[in-house]
Amino acid sequence: MEPTSLATPVPESSHFMVVAYLLYLVVSIGLTVWVAKTLQRNGAHFLHDAFLGKERLADSVNHLLVVGFYLMNIGYVALSLKEHRTIWTVQEIIELVCTKVGWVMVVLGAMHFFNLYVFNRIRRSSQVRHQPPPVLPREFTRVSVPQQSPVSEGV
Repeated sequence: MEPTSLATPVPESSHFMVVAYLLYLVVSIGLTVWVAKTLQRNGAHFLHDAFLGKERLADSVNHLLVVGFYLMNIGYVALSLKEHRTIWTVQEIIELVCTKVGWVMVVLGAMHFFNLYVFNRIRRSSQVRHQPPPVLPREFTRVSVPQQSPVSEGV
């Protein structure tokens, strides 16, 4: 008597889904890391300028922004992983991965512009705080307290 196999055959579609998921994760996380490194490297110049020589503070803020960038984008990648339709061909794998990666790129672009906006706001506010007044005073006006005139009685 031959032992019966308890394993049920895996449908071909599930292999395609695993391949699609793995491709999507590798490409999306790779793009996220590349964009984050680029933002961290080039954003450091803006922050050093904005924090006026306080390099440790600028580096700390830069690191915090990158961590937030990773959390937002990898969280989006993870949440958008699930696919509800069945994949049966290589063409469908390519279409699915390209669509999902395209959305990740749109989100990465939005986050990039948001980071640029934040960098610019930080930089602009620090520059305004350290600028001299727009016009130096040339004269001063003395403020005098008006003297009270004696009140005439019976008028």
